Amino acid sequence: MTQLPGLLDTEAIRKDFPLLDRVVHDGKKIVYLDSAATSQKPRQVLDALNAYYERHNANVHRGVYTVAEEATALYEGARDKVAAFINAPSRDEVIFTKNASESLNLVANMLGWADEPYRVDHETEIAITEMEHHSNIVPWQLLSQRTGAKLKWFGLTDDGRLDLSNIDEIITEKTKIVSFTLVSNLLGTVNPVETIIRRAQEVGALVCIDASQAAPHMVLDVQALQADFVAFTGHKMCAPTGIGVLWGRQELLEDLPPFLGGGEMIETVSMHSSTYAPAPHKFEAGTPPIAQAVGLGAAVDYLSAIGMENIARHEHAITEYAVRRLQEVPDLRIIGPTTAEDRGAAISFVLGDIHPHDVGQVLDEQGIAVRVGHHCARPVCLRYGIPATTRASFYLYSTPAEVDALVEGLEHVRNFFG
Repeated sequence: MTQLPGLLDTEAIRKDFPLLDRVVHDGKKIVYLDSAATSQKPRQVLDALNAYYERHNANVHRGVYTVAEEATALYEGARDKVAAFINAPSRDEVIFTKNASESLNLVANMLGWADEPYRVDHETEIAITEMEHHSNIVPWQLLSQRTGAKLKWFGLTDDGRLDLSNIDEIITEKTKIVSFTLVSNLLGTVNPVETIIRRAQEVGALVCIDASQAAPHMVLDVQALQADFVAFTGHKMCAPTGIGVLWGRQELLEDLPPFLGGGEMIETVSMHSSTYAPAPHKFEAGTPPIAQAVGLGAAVDYLSAIGMENIARHEHAITEYAVRRLQEVPDLRIIGPTTAEDRGAAISFVLGDIHPHDVGQVLDEQGIAVRVGHHCARPVCLRYGIPATTRASFYLYSTPAEVDALVEGLEHVRNFFG
C-alpha cells in the first residue's frame, strides 16, 4: 500500500460515507473520482437531514409554536456555522441560495439594477477569465447584453495558468466588476488572487470570487481574500444539493437592490410600494432551502472537525501522486498544470485520440467513476483545441490506491482500443 506524507486516516473517514462501500459492475467496489462534480455525503449529514424532517420540520421565521422555532433555530444556526467557517465579519453577510450559479446571478442582477456608484451600464466594463465555469460566464454575458457593458477576459497560457501580462488592459478605470474563479474546475489551477484583487482595487472595481472548487478543499477566509463577494455551493463540500452561499460585504448588501421579490424579504408591503428587510433576508425571498441549510451546517461541522488545513494537506499529497502517476501513462496529456504547485485536486486529461466518453465508459465498467465532457467550461476546451476531457477529482476520502486503480484502468482503456 502506497504511503504518502500528510494523508488523513482515510480508512476511518471512508466509514462515514455509505456510497463508498457500494459494489458495481460484477462485484467491483466503486472508485469514486468525481468529487469536483459533487461530493459524497457522510452519515453525519444524512442523519441531520433525517432528524430535521422527522423532528423539526416546519417553515421558518414566522411560526411561534415550538417546532417552527426549532426549525428557525436550526436554519439560522447553519448561517452562524457558515459565517464562522469562512471567517465572515458578520452572520448577516451570509446569504443562502440554491447553488453557486444562483449566487453569481444574484450579484450580476444586483449590479445591473443598482444605482451609482455600483451600476453597470453601457459606459462600463466587466472582467472575467477564459477558464471560468459557465456559471461565471453566462450571467455576465446576459448583463452585458442588457446594459451594453463591455465584457473582457483574461486568456490562458499553454500550461493552464491565467495570462496576466495584459492585466492593466483588461482591468481599467472603466471596470466595475472583476469576477473569477479561485480554483478552476477543469484545469485545477489555483489563481493568483492577490495580484488580481490589487489591480481591481487600484481602479475601484468590485471583485466577485467563485469559490465552488475552493471551499470544500482549503481554508476559505473571506476577510483575508479581500474580495467583495464570494460564492460557493454546498453539494461539493459534503452537504446536500440545493443549497449555496453568497457572502457579500455588509455595506454593499445594504446599498444594493434585491433580485427576487416575495415573502420574507420585505419589511412592509402596500399596493403602491414595498420596503425591504435588512440583509440577509432581503435576498432570500420565499421559503428557503431549510433542510438543505441544516445539512450544510452539519457538513461544516464535519469538515471543521477534521480541519480544512488537514484536508488541504491530504489532497495536495494525493494530487501530487496522481499527477506523477498519470504522466506515466503513454499518450496521456494533462490539460492544465503538470505539477501539484498552485493546483487543486481536479485533473483533466486526454488519452491519445480516444474520445473521453469512451474512456469514461470503459473505466465505468471497472467500477471507476470519472467525469467526461467539457465540464461546463467549454471555452477552456476551445482554447486547447480539444472537444472534451476526462476528469478525475479527489477529496478527503480519496486514497493512493484509487489513483493506482485509475492508472491501471487507463492501461485497460488503451489496450481495449488497441
